[in-house]
Amino acid sequence: MATGKITIIQENTASGGITGVERTTMYIGTGGASAITDVVHTIGAQTDLDAILGEEDSDLKTQIAAAALNAGPNFTAWAIALDSLTWETAVEFALDAANDLYPEKVAITDAITTGTEVDALQAAAVAAANTFGKFITMHAACPGIDPATQTWADYMAATKAINNGKACDRVAIIPQLHGNNLGVVLGRLDSDAVSIADTPMRVRTGSVIGLGAAPVDSADQPLTMAHLSELSDARFSVPGWYTEFDGIYWADHMLLDAAGGDFQVYENMRVMDYITRRVRVLMIRKIADRSLNSSKSSTAYHEEFFMEPIRTAAKGTTINGEPKPGLVKPPEKGDITITWETNTAVQLAILAAPVDCPKKITTRIALDLTRLGA
Repeated sequence: MATGKITIIQENTASGGITGVERTTMYIGTGGASAITDVVHTIGAQTDLDAILGEEDSDLKTQIAAAALNAGPNFTAWAIALDSLTWETAVEFALDAANDLYPEKVAITDAITTGTEVDALQAAAVAAANTFGKFITMHAACPGIDPATQTWADYMAATKAINNGKACDRVAIIPQLHGNNLGVVLGRLDSDAVSIADTPMRVRTGSVIGLGAAPVDSADQPLTMAHLSELSDARFSVPGWYTEFDGIYWADHMLLDAAGGDFQVYENMRVMDYITRRVRVLMIRKIADRSLNSSKSSTAYHEEFFMEPIRTAAKGTTINGEPKPGLVKPPEKGDITITWETNTAVQLAILAAPVDCPKKITTRIALDLTRLGA
C-alpha cells in the first residue's frame, strides 16, 4: 500500500435504553357537551380539564381528576373525548403511526355492562401488541349501585355476571361504587412514590385521596367490607379499609386471568410488560446480526446481552438502612437459554422472578407464664 489510510466506524452497541412508557394512561370516554372531541389531548397535573373536556360534568373528567390527585405532581396521561369515534376506534386512532402514542394503560370511563364488552377489551389489547408492537392493558369502569332500585344482593348478582367465565388477562374491571373508583386506583398505580411492581393494596404510602361518597342500597344499607371482599373474590378491583385504622386503601388490582394463571394481579403483568418492551427492542436490533451465532463465545455474550433488562429491573436501593427491592429478584445462572432451531432461527427463554410481597400477615402471640421473678 503506497499511502496510509484510516477508517473509523462508530459502533452502535444498543446500550442506550428505551423511553419508558410506565405510569401513563390513555383515558377514553364521553366528555361534556362542550368538549373538544375525537382528538388526543395531552394531560398533566396542571391541565385545565374544563377547557378540553367540557365545563359540564362527565365521567371522563371525573376519572382524570381523581387520577391526577392520586398520582401526584408528575401525572402524565392522554384523553380522547368521544363523538364519532367508538372506544375501539379511538384506541386504534391513538396507537397508529399518525399519533404514535404508547400508554401503559388504556382506561374506558363509560361503564361496561356485558361480557361481550369484556371480550372486546381483551381483543383490543391483543391487537395493540400484534398490530403496533405495543403492550397495553385495558381498565374499564362498570356501574356502581343504583340506590333507587337495587339491593346489595341485586347489585352483586348483576355485577358478577359481567366477567363471569371470562379469561381475559389484559383486562381489569373497576366498579364505580364511589363514582370515581377507576380514576382513583389508576392514579394510585401511576404514583412515583412506589415502583410498578407494587400493588395498590399497599398501606405504607397512605390512603387513597378524594374517593367519592360511600354508597347505600335501596334499603339504605351501607357498603361493607363483606361486599367489597365478595367483589374482589369475583375479580373486580375495589377499595378497602381496616377496622380501627384510619383511611381507605385498596385491594389487589385484579385482572381476569384464568384460575392458576400468572397474571391474576396487575403488578405481575406490569412487570412482565416492562421487561418485554425492553427485550423486544434488543431482539429487533439483532435481526441478521451474525455476531449472534451458536458459538460458545457468542452464546455467553448474548446471554448477558439479553438479560440486561432483567438486571436493570432487579436493581434496588437502600434508604436509611432499609433495603428497597427492585422490580424482580436478581437473575441467576440458567435464567436464560438460547436455542438454535435452524441456522437462521433462534429461540430465547428468559425467567424473571417477582419479589415477595406480604398481602396476608399472621402473628401468633402467647403469654409466657413460666418466667419467675423480676
